[in-house]
Amino acid sequence: IMTFTKLNFTMSVLGIVIYVADIAADIWVTSNYFCEGQYSLGILTLVFRLLSSIIVQIFSYEWFKDDCGSPDPVKLNWIFLLHFLHGGIFTRYWFALKDGYQAAFKQNSSGDKLTGGPASIIHKRAIDAVTDISMLKVFKTFLETSPQLILQIYILMEHDKAAFSQYASIITSFSSISWSTLDYQISLRKSVPDKNQFSGVPPKLIYLLYKLFTLTSWILSIALVTLLNIISSIFLLIFLWTLGFSWTLKQHTTFCTSKRMEFLYRTVVGIILIFTFFNVKGEKTKMYISSYYAIHVLVTLGIMCVCLFWKTSVTEQLYFTFVSITIVLTLGLGIICLIVYNMVFHPTIYFKQESASDKVDGLAGEREKEEISRIRNFIME
Repeated sequence: IMTFTKLNFTMSVLGIVIYVADIAADIWVTSNYFCEGQYSLGILTLVFRLLSSIIVQIFSYEWFKDDCGSPDPVKLNWIFLLHFLHGGIFTRYWFALKDGYQAAFKQNSSGDKLTGGPASIIHKRAIDAVTDISMLKVFKTFLETSPQLILQIYILMEHDKAAFSQYASIITSFSSISWSTLDYQISLRKSVPDKNQFSGVPPKLIYLLYKLFTLTSWILSIALVTLLNIISSIFLLIFLWTLGFSWTLKQHTTFCTSKRMEFLYRTVVGIILIFTFFNVKGEKTKMYISSYYAIHVLVTLGIMCVCLFWKTSVTEQLYFTFVSITIVLTLGLGIICLIVYNMVFHPTIYFKQESASDKVDGLAGEREKEEISRIRNFIME
């Protein structure tokens, strides 16, 4: 049963505050780079920020068009203008908070669970709005935050000195990336009625640790490659993106309503797959996820061997021992958390399916299935 609670509303308010703070932090970091004469770093930061923002605005605007069906041209023009000015997320937060406030504080869905009445509809609208925001934030995370984090770590290791604020920023970035994947998983499962809900502290904690540890190990590994040779790092990332993009092509994804948007979606998923596993079809993934992390383990071991035997100047640095131990330890802990999650805490195991009598049926059920067609098959694992 889909309900948008007061806690969900509070988290949405917190989400927009964090989003604004993130923009302010990017502006502050970029201005510092330019003030210190590090123009290349400032330009790179701006490129990551603008590119991710443009892609997010494109997806957001196309989703608005898809959801409206036959929209008012004047209203659509205003929405286009807001997205052109990079205000797409703010526009979505406005609708999410407006519907969320009504659902959490003004409506009572208890009497409309089986009828699909106005209360349940407003709850669903609020949940779907938050789910779309969560997915857009996942896109932003892997298009902007992850590359910037690799850049930060590379600068830290290259100069072998940093302020406390840089260490704090790196730790915060790792946590932010992991949290965005968890938030998306929770929001998406909540928006799909026939999926087991992602609730309870133990499953969320294990899932968060699995993402945090595997992402930490992998990003540190890429940073090491970048330190060895920037060109080699670029070729590695392009190769991994090609594998991820090819896999999405083979999966014949149907996420978008147009071919050009589907191509863009597959391109973005290919980038996400560089950093973490992304289930693009909502199908059983044991074989795929096992293969994915087996490749990660082999590539990580290969990177460590190259560091040890190819460029001794890197291994002589004080940070190398600490980084190497962190890579191996977090990779091992991440794999262990993944195994524990899938064997014990996965929603299909940890929670029983709701009985058929608790589900919406009839015309309301058919309508609900149509409305969630965009996101129902895209469960991140």
